[in-house]
Amino acid sequence: MVQEQVRAKIDTKYKGDSKKIIPITIHGDAALAGQGVVYELQQMSLLEGYKVGGTIHLVVNNQVGFTTDYKDARSSTYCTDLAKIVLAPVFHVNGDDAEAVSHAFNMALEYRQAFSEDVFIDILSYRKYGHNEGDEPKFTQPELYKAIDTHPNPREVYISKLLAEKSITESYPAEIENVFKEELQILLEEAKTQEGLSLPKSAFTDAWEGFGFADDNTIDSPTPTAISEEELLEIASKITALPTHGKFLKKTERLFEARKKTIETKTFDWAMGELLAYGSLQKENFDVRISGEDVERGTFSHRHAVLTMEESGEEYIPLKSLGSGGKFEIYNSLLSEYAVLGFEYGYAMATPQSLVVSEAQFGDFVNTAQVIIDQYIASAETKWQIPNGLVLLLPHGLEGQGPEHSSARIERFLELCADDNIQVVNCTTPANLFHVLRRQQHRNFRKPLVIFTPKSLLRHPKCVSAIEAFTKGHFMKMIDDDFVAPEKVKRVLFSSGKIYYDLLEKQQEDSRNDVAIVRIEQLYPAPLAQMENLMAKYPNSEEFVWVQEEAENMGAWPYLYRKLCKSNLKLELISRKESSSTATGYAKMHEKQQLAIVEAAFSDKKIA
Repeated sequence: MVQEQVRAKIDTKYKGDSKKIIPITIHGDAALAGQGVVYELQQMSLLEGYKVGGTIHLVVNNQVGFTTDYKDARSSTYCTDLAKIVLAPVFHVNGDDAEAVSHAFNMALEYRQAFSEDVFIDILSYRKYGHNEGDEPKFTQPELYKAIDTHPNPREVYISKLLAEKSITESYPAEIENVFKEELQILLEEAKTQEGLSLPKSAFTDAWEGFGFADDNTIDSPTPTAISEEELLEIASKITALPTHGKFLKKTERLFEARKKTIETKTFDWAMGELLAYGSLQKENFDVRISGEDVERGTFSHRHAVLTMEESGEEYIPLKSLGSGGKFEIYNSLLSEYAVLGFEYGYAMATPQSLVVSEAQFGDFVNTAQVIIDQYIASAETKWQIPNGLVLLLPHGLEGQGPEHSSARIERFLELCADDNIQVVNCTTPANLFHVLRRQQHRNFRKPLVIFTPKSLLRHPKCVSAIEAFTKGHFMKMIDDDFVAPEKVKRVLFSSGKIYYDLLEKQQEDSRNDVAIVRIEQLYPAPLAQMENLMAKYPNSEEFVWVQEEAENMGAWPYLYRKLCKSNLKLELISRKESSSTATGYAKMHEKQQLAIVEAAFSDKKIA
């Protein structure tokens, strides 16, 4: 998280001057050579969205990662050979030579400040014991440890050198050691008394001043996020206007003409809902940062946040045309989820006033970043009392594109949910997306936000929101059915995400006013009480059903079943059958399965 926080401070505190702050990372030789995230970060080091003006890498080359020979740890000659990726210099230095280590560090510091590039210091040393002090390295390295057992430690080596030079007296080392131990003892005694006990530093200092942790009331309370119609239309007008200089692709021009028409009709699609959220936050002095693969145009060519002129190659960013306010930064990333997600998590940690968004090209791809999700996003606040407001956009939805382009693994995120640690939403309207993004910044606390975003709905004619949905209200955790008369309803269908539109089409085509469709927009913290209260609203309903397109062992069902099995609301299930794969790779089979789900949802036969 070092480089990420440094980049955040360069962007905010130091106004782009990377000379005023230096990231220093400490690696073990095994981790440097063996961990993929190190390679990914090195590939990112010169990219516009992630560069920090050079990092100083200190490598403690002592085989601490293994109780076996270095030849089992890497194929390269040196553990620092990944520095060759960016032609970074490497200083190999003897760890027993304290002055040489100091000299190498000074050279590295001068190089970084002069050239704004990475530099490595390979400190060749050894570990006295095994992987830990209870380990026995002689089991696998007996000859090496015969030599280590008789080898003086670096302190002894340096003292001998200074004594030989007559730079110090024989008593001097013991004198300064005693002084240091006395200082430690004083601090220990102070810590034993209540008066002298140092409390842990609050997480809410510096950039986090004024924030706090959420409680049951604040996390459940609606957050005002509507803006005036005048302000919304002003933003919409500016971000749909193309500059008069330069020439754009005809497709781009047609796209922006279509976006201008949404202002006339006052009805906005998914892309406009998202862009209006970013623009409105900027107008309120919030910075917005987005990164990920193809985020500038959007993986499915819906966002078009960055436009390229056809002949000159000049770039134009409509969201930067709003005038004063917060900054808007958007960067296409390298083909990485692991390091990029970690980078954005660290950036968000240092900049709570910024909306920091990391988008996966397909939701499935974030599987490779599971370490960041498990170790940080889901648990950092519980483990370390460290909050974070990172937003994840994960395209999700079964649309016949095969198992690797269908599921963002809703079930994995929900199984990590507890203690109000994260927020998980699956919106079905552009306005609800608008409100949930704005809600993220308008609370006095920060929680990671996972948004499962659609693919086909980006251009679905019914997936639009009228202007009133933006200028009134707030984020809706649950959206009830306003098409039916409650007293006529015999079955209530609960759903989340894209499948709602498949169910809606069937309901409308067949005029089924006896079947209500209720959308659960926020999966965690789930509106369980609101769901249960619907039993009273639909007194004649004979069945309450959860409908999902994911397999029975996936999606939201495992979580909801666990939560609702002890409540008064007993849900039946309609879904694909259990599967080890997230989806079929055969488009016709997908269509057949999807149709069967919709037909079962509206069947007159009882499900139980």
